[in-house]
Amino acid sequence: MSSGPVRYVRYLLFAALGMGILFFVSRSAIPMPDTATLSKLNPSNYKGKGSLTVTGGSASPSQDGAALPYPSKAPGSESVSVRPESRVNATFVTLARNSDIWDLARSIRQVEDRFNRNYHYDWVFLNDKEFDDDFKKVTTSLVSGTTHYGIIPKEHWSYPDWIDQEKAKKARQEMGQKKIIYGDSESYRHMCRYESGFFFRHPLMMNYEYYWRVEPSIELFCDIAYDPFRFMKENNKKYSFTLSLYEYYETIPTLWDSVKKFMGNHPEHIASGNSMDFLSDDGGKTYNKCHFWSNFEIGSLNWLRSKEYIDYFESLDRDGGFFYERWGDAPVHSIAAGILLSKPEIHFWNEIAYYHVPFTHCPTSEKMRLDLRCHCNPENNFDWKGYSCTSRYFHVNNLQKPEGYEDQQ
Repeated sequence: MSSGPVRYVRYLLFAALGMGILFFVSRSAIPMPDTATLSKLNPSNYKGKGSLTVTGGSASPSQDGAALPYPSKAPGSESVSVRPESRVNATFVTLARNSDIWDLARSIRQVEDRFNRNYHYDWVFLNDKEFDDDFKKVTTSLVSGTTHYGIIPKEHWSYPDWIDQEKAKKARQEMGQKKIIYGDSESYRHMCRYESGFFFRHPLMMNYEYYWRVEPSIELFCDIAYDPFRFMKENNKKYSFTLSLYEYYETIPTLWDSVKKFMGNHPEHIASGNSMDFLSDDGGKTYNKCHFWSNFEIGSLNWLRSKEYIDYFESLDRDGGFFYERWGDAPVHSIAAGILLSKPEIHFWNEIAYYHVPFTHCPTSEKMRLDLRCHCNPENNFDWKGYSCTSRYFHVNNLQKPEGYEDQQ
């Protein structure tokens, strides 16, 4: 009778001994990072101009000379957070409708998974109508920072007094008949005007110094291994982009005439060392239609709120092209950056791989794509295609194109 319990106790002792040996062997076989190594992967240790201390990292010189380090394993892949006091005073901003919720949810997850889960920046949502409870509930659950919801003032989403609405209606009808993209859309015109001259003056946006614009259905293909907001601030960048291309001329036939009138009336606002050569092939006589694609942009709100930019916007707004034609916020922002800023104040984000239908920016460098865990197909990279203006940007700024760009033309 007593041999049964004894045998059972013996089995338990052998089992415990075996598990102990197995743990010792497996613990010895798997390299465990020490505390010092883990602390170096924390993006809160970001220091200095464009520097990030990471063991095994490699520095990537940016196109304009500012240091843009990216580690061999991006800190975005670790579940770590920066201290609130180390963040820049910045926010994401999205102009959206309630019906955009699921396309926007995808965008938010892209931004959070690739970057913001470590930084917890705020997110401002703006709409010309009240956001419903479902929109607020879903977006609040997805954003790691604080969410804010604002209604666009009616005076910023309507016709100013000087616009002939019958003339504007006729213009929409004519452009619709010509099958010009968004040519017959009234709401699209209000959106372009709002993005051009008002979003940065919304009461919620007045709390911040920098913004990152995010639209529904975008994709980020790579880990973002440092804080772009901090890079902008510490390197005195005012405007930045990932994609550039030519605008549809039919939407902006008189835009450059309005720009030239502004430049003639305000020569004091035109920056020395500007990017006129990016915008014009003949020293400013005509516009070559190159612009930065503004559905992605990171910029300085203080610059947009400056007298130089406000004078520029109000001059264009008075000419009526937002309604009589179909001026987009992309060429409006791009021309402003091109003439009101010096070249070093504009930045191209090679490391931020981005998609908005139908164009993709995917880093040309294979090493960068591997280091940042990118999942974009380099064959889809738009940078060096004929309809892209990125080659012109590199030429105007005397930048060296990355190795292998010829294969992506």
